[in-house]
Formats: sequence, C-alpha cells, structure tokens
Amino acid sequence: MRALVTGGTGFIGGHLVRVLLRQGTQVRILHRPTSDTSTLGDLPVDWIPGDLSDPASLKKAVHGMDLVFHLAADLRMAVPRPRRMHRTNVDGTVELLRAARDAGVSRIVCTSSAVTVKCSEEHLGSERDFVEPGECRSTYQLTKVLAERAVWEMIRDGAPITIVNPSTVIGGQDRRPTPTGRLIADFLEGRLPGYLDALLNWVCVEDVAMGHWLAATKGRVGERYLLCKETLTLAQFLQILSDVADRPMPAMKIPYAVAYLAGIFGTAWTRLTHREPQATLDGVRMAAMPMRYDGSKAREELELPQTPIRTGVERAVEWFRSDEYATRGGSR
Repeated sequence: MRALVTGGTGFIGGHLVRVLLRQGTQVRILHRPTSDTSTLGDLPVDWIPGDLSDPASLKKAVHGMDLVFHLAADLRMAVPRPRRMHRTNVDGTVELLRAARDAGVSRIVCTSSAVTVKCSEEHLGSERDFVEPGECRSTYQLTKVLAERAVWEMIRDGAPITIVNPSTVIGGQDRRPTPTGRLIADFLEGRLPGYLDALLNWVCVEDVAMGHWLAATKGRVGERYLLCKETLTLAQFLQILSDVADRPMPAMKIPYAVAYLAGIFGTAWTRLTHREPQATLDGVRMAAMPMRYDGSKAREELELPQTPIRTGVERAVEWFRSDEYATRGGSR
C-alpha cells in the first residue's frame, strides 16, 4: 500500500506518518521547501517538495498512490491576510483532491474540522449537522466550511473521498505549536493570566491519527466522521493540566467583553507586526461557541480508540517540558 500525506510535518500528520509505517504502508510526504523535515527524523519516507498552489507538484505527488491523506492546512486564529488562508485551505484542497481523483487514487481521506459541524449548548453536533458560511466566527472556520462544501461536490461527482472532522486535539510532538499547544505551553510557562468560560470537545492526537487510517480502511466513501472524545469546559481542562503539571490554576475567569476587547487589540497588533498574540478576535469569537459533539459514529463504525484526556495532557506536558521542544525555540 502506498500513501501520500500532505501536512506530514505537522502535529496530526507526524503522528499519522508513524501509524502508516507501523501498518506497513509506503509513505510519501508532500512538503514545502521551507518545511522542517527533521521533525520525522530518519523515518523511511519519500519526500516530495511542492506546494498546494503548484499543480505540477501535486500531480507528481499523487502519481502511483493507493491512498491520499490530505491534512495540510493553515490553522491560525490571527489572520492578517485572509485571502492567503483561503488559497491554502480552500483552493489548495480542491487542487490536491482533483489531482488525486484524476490520478485514480482508490481512497482519499480529507481532514476537515469539527468546527464545520453545527452544535449548541442544547444539541450535540453530529455528522448530519452543517455550519453555514454566514454562521462562521473566524476566517479559519469559514475556510474549512467552504473547503468541505467543495469536497462534497467532488463526492457527488464520484470522487472516492471520506471526510474526518477532529475536535480540539492535544498531545505530544506539537512542534509549531497549534493554538491548543500554545495554550498548554503558555500555562506551563506562567503566561496564562486567566481563562474564558468556553466549552470544548477534546481528543488525543494518537486517536485522531489512528482515526485517519481507520477512515481509509473501515470508513465509507462519501461519509464524514467526527474524531472526538470528551466535552469539558476550559476550566475543567485547565484543572487537569494543573494537576498533571503541578502548577496552580489561573486565578481569573475573564469576562467575555474584556476578552473581546483584548482580541480587537491583538488582531490589530497582528496586522502591524505579523506576529500572533495570545488573544485574537477570531479566537475569542470561536471560544464563545459551544463545541459539543456526538462521536458515536466513529466509535461504532471505525472503532476509534478512546484514550483518556488526562493521558493526552500528560503526553503534552512531557513534550513541552522536553529538551526537544526547548531546542525548537520554546522554553520549559
């Protein structure tokens, strides 16, 4: 079995590459020339330089593949140039999946996000619930909603695509780090003065990576699968983090209005400096949206693993306190 992974140097992608190798799959990774390929060490993978905006490199990357896992995405809450995120998350997704379809790839797994699944405080979101573009609270959410809409059009035209929708992913090897990883790192380094009243669904990265493989081997074409585990308030999650890391909880619950104002200033700062602040308007608006999901479909059809969230927190804390993270510009 031969598989292409886009985003293989990223958080979920790096874990997926290791899952595929354990399954005896030959792995090819499409990566930008500027990507840090050392993140996967000396693993036996085939590196293909290219970019989602370069159709020629995409055709080369998908040639001869049995499986394609598309994980590459721009995941930021501070977006000074929304069009650039759109080109990656929407246009790039369409170009890659078209190339895979035209190359005769037998199964494509496209990584969307749980933020495309509609839910509320009263209603658990399921694979049947869709967020409309006008309901989006961030540039990232909008691009994922639009990308998924384009993917469904390709599915209706016969493309062999299965969609997976991970919730808030935690664990080790979060090198960039992701917004969730930054939250954990800021907590460990004493840079988190307070927290919002947010409700999120959390899942361990190892389960999400395995979920991609299971979607390719057990999942059905033309279906979406929520890869999620446990719904916790941000305060409950931080309490687990506090217990694991043996550090005190942030003392202050930040009122939404105060966070919103901080997000406005943070977003303005990003436009001036192109650096990502702690608080962004998109991030604050997303935090106000309850994220509660029904993960029974993936549990029953894919037999998705259900690692305890505390285990994921322990692995994340160990990673962010490791020498490897420190040498990549972080602290301990």
